[in-house]
Amino acid sequence: MRHSRRNFLKAGAVGTAAAAAGLGLFTERAAAGGGDDPPADSGRYGRRYVIQGGHVMSMDPNVGDFVQADVLVDGKKILAVGPHLPAYGTPIDATGKIVMPGFIDTHHHQFETALRSFLADGLLFNDGKPHGAINYFDYILGKFAPVYRPQDVYVNELFGALSQIDAGVTTVHDISQIHHSPQHSDAAIKGLADSGRRSVLGYFESAGNVPGNQYPADAARIKAQYFASDDQLLSMTMGAEIYLPGYAAAWAVGRQLGLQVVAHIVGSFGMGPTFDALAAANQFGPDNLFIHMTGMSDMSWQKVKDAGANVSLAVPIEMNMRHGMPPILKTLSLGIQPSLSVDVECTLTADMFSQMRGAMALQKAFVNQLALDQNNPPGLPELLTTRDVLRFATMEGARDLRLDRKTGSLTPGKEADIIILDAEAINVAPLNVVPGAVVSLMDRSDVETVIVAGKVRKWKGRLLDVDLRRLRQQLQASRDYVFNAAGIPQNLFRTN
Repeated sequence: MRHSRRNFLKAGAVGTAAAAAGLGLFTERAAAGGGDDPPADSGRYGRRYVIQGGHVMSMDPNVGDFVQADVLVDGKKILAVGPHLPAYGTPIDATGKIVMPGFIDTHHHQFETALRSFLADGLLFNDGKPHGAINYFDYILGKFAPVYRPQDVYVNELFGALSQIDAGVTTVHDISQIHHSPQHSDAAIKGLADSGRRSVLGYFESAGNVPGNQYPADAARIKAQYFASDDQLLSMTMGAEIYLPGYAAAWAVGRQLGLQVVAHIVGSFGMGPTFDALAAANQFGPDNLFIHMTGMSDMSWQKVKDAGANVSLAVPIEMNMRHGMPPILKTLSLGIQPSLSVDVECTLTADMFSQMRGAMALQKAFVNQLALDQNNPPGLPELLTTRDVLRFATMEGARDLRLDRKTGSLTPGKEADIIILDAEAINVAPLNVVPGAVVSLMDRSDVETVIVAGKVRKWKGRLLDVDLRRLRQQLQASRDYVFNAAGIPQNLFRTN
């Protein structure tokens, strides 16, 4: 278990070079290095470097955006954002690049990494037709998940986390439904920690209710053992699914431990009556994060709004797997700002570019059709913009995970979770509008450099300190074991 450094910066961070110089922040403390190498010892207390000359999109209205500016990093924190900051050690040249906060994924089942693409044509549940025979609940949760060993959990978590770092996702909420034993839980946490990424463990159930599992009681041990400090990359939420027997006990445990209480809320799975009952009994609070929220009643939605609960949408998955129509219009009509999430890689990709484009395209499709059908009526919802969905994928994600004081924007004083995107790439150049380019044109191949809490994790297109060949072999071995133990044949050209 790797914890982040516990030393805090003593000097107050400021947003301009002049103010910073006045506080003596620019005393040379060089990080050695040179050439094409990243700054040495990045993320270490006292090591400074400057990201120079980029198109800086801070996602903080108080900091603003800059056609050309620098970002000064000391240890794990951002000290200043602005033009013409003094150079330190090995500067990172961001000329022709977009510099922005890393993406935040608020709902991702990382233990399923070895099952990528298995359910590309599948639904959430069996609807009685041939296309529903191979489905998520029967196969992923019912057959595969119960046979996972702790070593399978570890490599799936680690590989999935590294893959998202490569795509510029610096923070994840891992919806971990694989807690068959304390050893499984420990393996999941170790996989998250070893990735070096900011991660929130969602302590959910043992999928398949494997005998001997200690959910939800083991939450107290896990929190005390791994999450006692706020000064680390890892934190924790409590999963409490309302479709499972005994969910009230999980809600109670989460609240006793001061954890966010998280649940998938899916109308097509028959959760509406239970959710309505909870709403009517005023059981919602600002400590709730509800995922999907498809098919819920107006009364329940209003209770969610009134309670200050949070909502995570996974628009492409919701449309593909028959969760119900993604409630993007309802969410926004109530003034609830959603976060975005990738959900399951057994069905769709885990990059945030797809999530932003999917959310914006769906909302625009709804509103544009209303405009055409009703001759642009009064009260027509405003169309989402690229800036809006970028906010969903950064600051709203940070707020939904209680991390907004640490990450989500390039704000002096926050931790340096930063991505550098190549605006000179063949699929992007020439650059005309920064938010538009990121959302409408880019993909994971444009993520050049990724920094988590000041530490460079990807440099000029290559993950650092990772033996991908070895990890890939371990993941493939895990896949082979899981398929065999579950009695599922491997068929690269299955028809459904």
